[in-house]
Amino acid sequence: MSPDMLATYQEIDVSDRKQEILQQAIDIIASEGYGKLTMRGLARASGMKLGALQYHFRTWEDLLHALAAHIAITYRQSFEALKSDEEALSIQGIAKFVLDDVPGSTLQADRLFPQLWAMARVEPVMEKLLDAIYQEYLNKLENRLIAMNSKTPRAEALALMSLLEGTTLFVGSDCRWAGDTDAVRDAALAIIDARYGNEV
Repeated sequence: MSPDMLATYQEIDVSDRKQEILQQAIDIIASEGYGKLTMRGLARASGMKLGALQYHFRTWEDLLHALAAHIAITYRQSFEALKSDEEALSIQGIAKFVLDDVPGSTLQADRLFPQLWAMARVEPVMEKLLDAIYQEYLNKLENRLIAMNSKTPRAEALALMSLLEGTTLFVGSDCRWAGDTDAVRDAALAIIDARYGNEV
């Protein structure tokens, strides 16, 4: 997967009204599960008739492509912001970026992403989206580890991603141990700080 794949989503034009509909789709997926997202259900939740929704998104495939673009653009903008912040490009900074929701975002990442992982098994559009997002994460971690002269940068980067992304499964919203979210976040950052605290 090309590390620039997220950039291709920037080319998709989405009007303000479409953005509102796409946010409604995200809310449905995050709160009710991806199986509850249908064209008819989205039209109802958006306060319009099905025909009006199909004016904006003619088919289910059109909706999925636009939804993937909407999510990708949000993350792409956040990744771009990282480039201008030296501290954020540290291993610790990247870890905080992954552990915390995108600043100012309404993506509800800890609820949304488990649903997107499941959705990706049946919708190739979402599989490509997740591939692009996680490849971007991986590239940033691996590049930083290479700069630190790691002997196994890809393996370390994947290990870090596994640690960080696993928090969503075990202490994300509505998970069994959600009450431990803050403590687990602090513990994960402490583990990373112990290993990479003196990075240069």
